[in-house]
Amino acid sequence: MRVLFTTYPEKAHLLMMVPLAWALRTAGHEVQVAVQPHFVDHVTQAGLTAVPIGSERDLWQLMSTDDRWISSGINGMPIPYDTADWRPETVTMSYLRDGYETQVERWHQVSTTPMLRGLVNYCRQWKPDLVIWEPLTYAGPIAAEACGAAHARLVFGIDSLAITREHFLRLHAQEQPPGSDPLAEMLTRYGERYGVRYSETLATGQFTFTLLPSALHSGAAGLKYEPLRFVPYGGPAVIPKWLWTRPEKPRVAFTMGISHAQLGMMYSMELHDVFKELSRLDIEVVATVPEAAQRELEWVPDNVRMVPYVPLAALVPTCAVVVHHGGFGTLATTALHGVPQIVVPWDDDGPALAQRVAAVGAGFAIHASQADGTMLRQRITRIFDEDALTVGTAALREEMLGMPSPTEVADQIEAIVETHCGAR
Repeated sequence: MRVLFTTYPEKAHLLMMVPLAWALRTAGHEVQVAVQPHFVDHVTQAGLTAVPIGSERDLWQLMSTDDRWISSGINGMPIPYDTADWRPETVTMSYLRDGYETQVERWHQVSTTPMLRGLVNYCRQWKPDLVIWEPLTYAGPIAAEACGAAHARLVFGIDSLAITREHFLRLHAQEQPPGSDPLAEMLTRYGERYGVRYSETLATGQFTFTLLPSALHSGAAGLKYEPLRFVPYGGPAVIPKWLWTRPEKPRVAFTMGISHAQLGMMYSMELHDVFKELSRLDIEVVATVPEAAQRELEWVPDNVRMVPYVPLAALVPTCAVVVHHGGFGTLATTALHGVPQIVVPWDDDGPALAQRVAAVGAGFAIHASQADGTMLRQRITRIFDEDALTVGTAALREEMLGMPSPTEVADQIEAIVETHCGAR
């Protein structure tokens, strides 16, 4: 088969796709990754074949100049996708429609338009059998259907887009007369340019690969999900010599993720306060802190090692606890290695995922607005003193290991496509 992956330029999202892309390639399938030109190096650094598509419009730069991009509900997810974590009876059509209108104008059109024409043209020329698209890259399903390919989303984290869509369709069906549907109208308009008729598959795929185990998974009831085991991959990396041996004291990792560091986001907690409190414990702390932020610290305790970056998959197995921001890659890597975690989320699906981790007994959740050094020290002490999370972390690890690996999925990819899409 020919398989084309595509994503808008977000490194953390691309990294989630790489293990399956490599598994398909080593299984004998032709694999390419279509991205905007300035993002090509991230693909080739992963050893994959990149296809430069479209223009260089920078989504993050546009987001920084208009606060409507990042309008978030009380749980941190962008409006209206915050409703994915609400009780259905509390969701209103006015809230959904207003949110969709804003996000379609300021987010979805801007991330789709730069890639759409080029992606359709390339798919018609290369003729992939399957297009696997990042859930916000709506150029992917349009291009797939324009060339007759099957297509699937690859979802990491809570499927907030699909759950929100489920809420909207339920309420929309009750409207007399039906009101506007901003997302469908955008996808209809774009699809018609290339002879593609609108259906809900343009919004949520013909089927969906999900990296979440059932204990943490949350998706739309009517969609077809294929489980896929998470495999940690953080890009090119070098393991430092100090990681070659086990630590003499319990090691605690403190990391806020690659997106925060690369985008210059501020930490939700004062590092000085965190380090001061953790210096009271007989532990070794490894903190991933950008060099610019390191220079701003006037004092660092002796038991804290600060590094700009360290391969997470190499660090986590040496740790007794991992403190992090709730990003999916960090959360899943920690869970996969059976290490207790203290999740301090502030946006997107981080708060909801953190609550699920806590509910299965694999970690503690503290919202970033309430977290400080004292609370972290107390939670770490509880983990050491009570051995509180042993059963939960082990159970979550076993469930993740029981999911089909990328290699197993690659071996069955033709049967999976046949099951969900029929003969093509």
